[in-house]
Parts: sequence; structure tokens; C-alpha cells
Amino acid sequence: MIDMKRRSVLAGAAALTTASLAGPVRAQPAKPARIVVNASGGAQAAGLRKAFFEEFEKRFGIRVVDSSPPDLGKLKAMVTTGNVEWAITELAIEEAYRAEAKGLLEPIDHKIVDFSRFPANLRDRKHIFTRSVYSTVMGYRTDSWAAGKGPQSWADFWDVRKFPGPRTLQNKPLDNLEFALLADGVPLDRLYPLDVDRAFRKLDQIKRHVTVWWATGAQSAQLLIDKECVLGSAWNGRYFAAIGQGAPIHVEWNQAGIKESAFVIPKGAKDAYWAQQMFQVMTDARLQAVYANLATYPGLNLDSPQYVDPKVASHLPTHPDNINRQFWQDVQWWMANARSVEDRWAKWLIG
Repeated sequence: MIDMKRRSVLAGAAALTTASLAGPVRAQPAKPARIVVNASGGAQAAGLRKAFFEEFEKRFGIRVVDSSPPDLGKLKAMVTTGNVEWAITELAIEEAYRAEAKGLLEPIDHKIVDFSRFPANLRDRKHIFTRSVYSTVMGYRTDSWAAGKGPQSWADFWDVRKFPGPRTLQNKPLDNLEFALLADGVPLDRLYPLDVDRAFRKLDQIKRHVTVWWATGAQSAQLLIDKECVLGSAWNGRYFAAIGQGAPIHVEWNQAGIKESAFVIPKGAKDAYWAQQMFQVMTDARLQAVYANLATYPGLNLDSPQYVDPKVASHLPTHPDNINRQFWQDVQWWMANARSVEDRWAKWLIG
């Protein structure tokens, strides 16, 4: 009996020693009054608030302030100066990879953020949270061409005789190089590596018919709403929101470009712990469906589609009728070539 008691005391002492060596258990940090989540704004901001921010506020009692737009340069400046305003910021996926490579991001805490129901290729991400996917699609006014009777490919977009009228495209080489190559007959599954020279030669043919090179998501849809342009490109959620408000726009999913929307935590963010908790809220399948219903940018929890409104589902990039007609952006190619291509784009645009 005495031996058993002695062994118990020794075991307890050993446990205390082990705990002492491991250091104290880190307590949950104090709750801030608010955190700032920086994203693209517009319809997306309303969707984020309804689907995720309200739930986060309810669970933790912390107010979420949204700001915009995403800006890698501003992120770098914040981290460099130590004056980090954002708990979370959105970045284009290739910018997120750049930020990761430059050491500008906090690692994701996988003890808090559960990726177990995400696609296998996304479960081991160290710094980048894939919140959703979205597509750059073609859209046109249905008073110019009836729905389904307008341009159905990027070759059609380039065909100004068959489909006349002012066009709009984003003021970036991303997507536009792919669209140009598709217009020139390159198959979807053979886009990469991009033939940059060939793409710019094809862009030369459409340049003077693009009356506006849009700079923001809101502008891309508004140009068609105001009939300043009759045909253009936009992120699918921008057109969906416009259509919901009665705009006569048809979306063509053929040859659209599908890509990830990335959220990251800036290095040194004082509210990084609560940013991790926000990420965990964003993994919830039912909440992702709420967001998809509002903004048509579906999350990647594999259980989420079953909760999406069937009337909205057909407008999602991941809908079975849409996903196989699109190309996935090759992030690695863009990471390796973006700087030279963007320099060339800037010169081409004013040349």
C-alpha cells in the first residue's frame, strides 16, 4: 500500500516536471473590441457579413469591421513597419503565394482551423486559406443578343462583325492572355505554359474594340448595366448581383477562368488568434452555403453544396454544368512569369 502511494507521488512529480519543461499552457488572449477583415467589397462584403461575420460576432462577441480593397503592396508596408491594421486580408491567389514566399504571413493554426472536409490538395496549406472559388466569365446584354444567342466563346468575343458593340475587359494580363489564346484556338487543356507572344498578337486584334479596361469588380458589371458596353468580362458574382437587381445580362460559362479566392493573416497581426477563429467559422459547410446563396462564390467544404439553394446552384462555378467547361488558373505559371508579363502589359496598353 505504501509502495503504491509512493509511486503515485513520484508519477505526479514527474508530470509536474514535464509540464514545467513544456512551459505554461497558453491562455486564450484577451478579446479585442473589433477585428478588421479586408476584402473586395461590393456584393461580396454583404455576403461575408451575412454568412460569416454575424456568426463570428455571435460566437465571440467581437465586432467585425470590413474594409477594401485587397492590396499586396499595402500588406507588405504594414508588415514592414509593424503597423498591421488587418486581422485578415483577401489576396489574389498568386499574390498570396508571393506574400507567403516573402514571409509576410502568419501560419494557419491547424489545431483551430479544420480542413478535414476540404479537397485533399488544400488540407496542408501552411499560410493560405482558400475561402472560395470564383470565375471570370463572359457576359452580355440580352437586349443586344437574346440569352443563349450571343457570344458563346472567346473566339466569338473577338468576332466584332458577328457580334458588334463596345467591349470591356479587366486591366490586367491575368485571364486576358488565356482568353486571347482560347480565341486563337488553343484548347482548354493545353493553355499552359502560356504562349505570351501569341496571346499579345491576338490581343492586338481586339484592343481598339475594348472601350473600357475595368479596374474594379463593381465597374465591370456597371458598364453593362449602364449600356456603356454590351459585352465584357467580370467575376461571376458581380454579374449575379446585377441580374438579381433586374439587369438584362446573360452569363456564358464556356471557357471561363476558375480560380481560388485566398484569405491570409498578415505577419504580426495583433489579433491573429481571432483571425484563426474566423477561418474556422468560414470552414462551416452550412455557412459556406449561405455565402454561396448570396454571392455565388462557393466554399470548398465538400459537404457545403447540399445546403445551397437549387435556384442559385446553377450560377456557381462548381455546378456540374459549369465546372468542366472552364480552365483552372495555373498559379505556379503566373508566379514565375507575372512580373515580366505585367510589365509587358503596361507597355502594350499605352503603346
